[in-house]
Amino acid sequence: MVRRLDKNDAIEFVDLMSPDTTCPISRQFMLDRFHAQENGVLLSGAAAFVAMWRAVPFLRPLGVAAQLPGVLPILEYGYRLFLRLRPRLQRYAGGRLET
Repeated sequence: MVRRLDKNDAIEFVDLMSPDTTCPISRQFMLDRFHAQENGVLLSGAAAFVAMWRAVPFLRPLGVAAQLPGVLPILEYGYRLFLRLRPRLQRYAGGRLET
């Protein structure tokens, strides 16, 4: 969905399953959580989603709202809950669900 919304190609998506991809940290850690790099800083979890939202004009209001005090910790809590449910959701969705 984000690829379709990213009309300016602001986001570079990286296939971690490709043997040609180099990982700055453990490949398994990269696969276990969502990551994004913004201004040279590697972000993880909800912070990575917020950075991605800020990069896409249609989603930018979400990214700006997520910068309000107290919002990011709530989003991170929700993301951690999602990670617990993800294996069951993947089985239900037939493995089509990605972070």
